[in-house]
This record gives sequence, structure tokens and C-alpha cells, in this order.
Amino acid sequence: MTINFSKVFSAELEGVEAKLVEVETDINVGLHSFTIVGLADKALSEAKERVSSALKNTGLKSPNKENRKIIVNLAPADLHKNGSQYDLAIAVGYLTATKQIKEFSTEDKVFAGELSLDGSLRPISGALNFAKLAKQKGFKYLFLPEGNAIEGAIIKDLKVIPVKNLRQLINHLEGVELAKEQPLTTKIQNPRSNIPQIDLSEIKGQENAKRALIIAAAGGHNLLMVGSPGGGKTMLAQALNSILPDLSEDELIEITQIYSSAGLLGGRPFVQQRPFRSPHQTASPVSVIGGGSHPRPGEISLAHRGVLFLDELPEFRRDLLESLRQPLESGRVVISRVKSNLTFPAKFTLVAAMNPCPCGYYEDEEKECKCGAHEVARYQKKISGPLLDRIDLQILVPRVKIETLRKSIGKTESEEVKKNILRARVVQQKRLGGARTNSEMTSKECDQLIKLDNEGRNFIDQVVAKSLISARGYYRILKTAQTIADLESSIIVKKAYLAEAFNYRLKD
Repeated sequence: MTINFSKVFSAELEGVEAKLVEVETDINVGLHSFTIVGLADKALSEAKERVSSALKNTGLKSPNKENRKIIVNLAPADLHKNGSQYDLAIAVGYLTATKQIKEFSTEDKVFAGELSLDGSLRPISGALNFAKLAKQKGFKYLFLPEGNAIEGAIIKDLKVIPVKNLRQLINHLEGVELAKEQPLTTKIQNPRSNIPQIDLSEIKGQENAKRALIIAAAGGHNLLMVGSPGGGKTMLAQALNSILPDLSEDELIEITQIYSSAGLLGGRPFVQQRPFRSPHQTASPVSVIGGGSHPRPGEISLAHRGVLFLDELPEFRRDLLESLRQPLESGRVVISRVKSNLTFPAKFTLVAAMNPCPCGYYEDEEKECKCGAHEVARYQKKISGPLLDRIDLQILVPRVKIETLRKSIGKTESEEVKKNILRARVVQQKRLGGARTNSEMTSKECDQLIKLDNEGRNFIDQVVAKSLISARGYYRILKTAQTIADLESSIIVKKAYLAEAFNYRLKD
């Protein structure tokens, strides 16, 4: 008895993680039918028509010409299957089951790609995620559309085969004409010279704010800037990227995975620099935090290892701001569903800007504020205490004098500052292990690793006694002071560093 059965492997995106999916094809005697089972969505159920047309236009016998019962099962059956990346695996599985191509080993191969009606392949989302999964599961080959091959080849010790069309893949599998393996992408960090961004030296005046930016960049600390309109808060936030260290290889892969799963690479093989995300005040909690009917990463995950800038902070929805509290602490966001929980990475530096009052000129030295005391208090109370408690650096950004604005821009200072920040981060990585910063230290690590001199210990004791800061605020002052010490190449956290760190706690 002839067995008309085949099994090949593909993958499904669940959040930013890829899951292995077995694509089983069975050909039975009976009236013509072509059924895909295994919790397939609408885009996947339409794969039947794409696969049939692609096979026909490639010169092969398509399922529509078979007077037999064709069943394609996507296992595990309890995992929701979304997207069009299964087209290639379904086509290969059908050709194998109907003996239209020579037998080959399917145990070491993963197939992912969307078929056009003429048999060519279109790029898909999540190629890097699939490559990482294939390597973890011990597969040797990953077949991807040509447009995704460079992205997938970032993963080492995996042979990524770029495929232009179905005919090329068949020739490769039968050994008629082998497709060339995509070379490993070794130089994955592009220089920033061709990426337009605001340089720190372009900002005139605001020395206190620049100092806070440097500390935020060195230790990954969150920053809040309060000041009148036109003081340069947005420009300061945009300049932060110019002094952040270049991405490491692991960080680049992490960020690219997120953007690939969201379909936001825009034709790039990988993300070239640290993200800078700036959602509008009208953004919904789902768009910022993540989720949806088919859960996708939100703005806080797209800002992973980079900067999330919230301009006009009090204008954001209260529930959205409060939902930031947990990701700011844990560096991840958990999307809860009835059947499963999805975890998205969200280790970002929060940079926020706000006016001190509705008109923007409360306590301004030059322009009179037109708001009443109740309006000012009500406006500032839009930012809750628990959220402010998670922001290490809170600074005032006054308006710049006209004399300062007329001064010419000096020599670029960003490179020197960036070197100092990189050196401080290297010290932190040696102290903490891995790509971690001082802002990520636990309270236990603070007690064990932060060394205070006697003056510093007495100072922090007095601060705690007089200012009634919370336990979280106490440890955040210690973390900020440790970052200042790292920038100053000091092993000991001195009183001056603690005083500066406390000075950045406006609300305390």
C-alpha cells in the first residue's frame, strides 16, 4: 500500500518568540477536498488558493487537479496559527506526499515563506525569530524568501538558504542545482555617520540638563524634565541617542527580533541603532504597552534597549501612565490571556517632559503664569507619586537666555562624553554581569555592591530621616550615586555623589 503522507517543519510567532510547528500532509481516496486544520486564521486558510496557483504556474500538478481528499494538519493543534509563512511548508509537504519530488530528509530543515500566485516568494515577518528557533531546536537548514535571508543569517551555526521561487527550491531539494547558502552576517553594526540625529553639542546652555542626560545614559536611569515651553526639553531627549553606547551583538539581535515580529524592519536586515520611540499623547494603552487580539509588541517593547520619550506627560491617559509602573520595575511586560501569557521584553530608558502648569509658565522668571493654585496642583497631580518614585532624575529645564542662543556651536563633545559613558557601562557590566546597568540593580545588590564612605553614610542617613523618602526612593538615590561614581572612576560612593543624586529628586 502506497503511503501518501509527509511531515515538514515550519514555525509560528507567539509574541516575539517562535514556536515550532509540524506541517503534516495526508492524501486520501475520496472526492476532492483541501482542508487545513489546526486552529488556522483567515490568512492561513487562504493558503490553499495561493499554494494551488503557485504549483500550477510552476508547472506542477496542483491540489485543485487532484480528485482526492487532502488534509493538512498544523501541530500542535492547540496553538493558534496566524500569517502566511506556512505557504512554503504546505507546498513542500504536498509535493512530498504526492511524490512529485524526490525523497529528501525533512528532519533537519525548516521552511517559512509566503507564496505569490506565480510561485515566487514574498518576505515575511519574524525571519530572525525563526532562525533563532531553528538553531535552538538543532535544525541545520532554514529556507527563507530571498528578502529575509540576510536577516536570518545573523544567527551563527545555521545554514540559511535564500529562495527566489518554488522551482529553485525544488531543484535544490532534488540536487539538480543547489542554491547558494546566505553568508553569515559578520559586520552587523553599521556606523552612525549616515543616521541623522541631534548632537549633544548642538544644545546651547542647559548644562544641568546635559549632566542629567549623561548620568541617564551611563546608568540607564529614567529622566523627567520640567520646564516652560521652548526650553529645549524635546531636543535634549533627542540628543540622548547621540551619547548612548553602540549596540552589542546580543542587543542588536534582541531588538531586531522585536521589530521583525512586528513587521517593522522596513526592508532593513537588522536594526542599526538604539530605538527612540515617541508615541503621541492620544495613543491607547494597547499600542503603548502591547497586546491586542493577536498580541503584538507595544511602544515600550519597540523601545527595548533604547529610549521611550513621552512629551507632555500629563496629557497621556492616566491608566496608560499607571500601566508603565510594572515594566519600569521588571524590564518586561506580561500580556495575560485566558489560555496563555505572553512576555515582551521592555528594558527601556524613560525620558519624559512636561510643563509645570497648563499655561506652561509657573515659576518662570520672565513670563507671568495665568493659572490659579488649584489648576497648577491639579495639573501636576496627573502624574502619580508611585510613577514619579520610579523616575531617578527629575530636573528643571529653564528657558535659555538670548545671549546664550547667539553663541556659536563649539566643537563636538559627544564623542568624548560617549567614551566616558561606555567606560562607565563596562565597569557596571563587570560588577553586575551581563549587559546590565546600575538602574537594574536589585536592593540586595545595592546593599552588597555599593560602597559608601563614612561621610556618605551619615549624609544618606540624614536624608532618609528628614525627607521621608520611600524605600524605593532610597535605593534609587544609591543607584544614581553609583553611576556618578562610575563616571568619576571612583570605587567609593562619596557624599558629593549622594548629594548630587538626591538633588535630582525634585519631588522629594
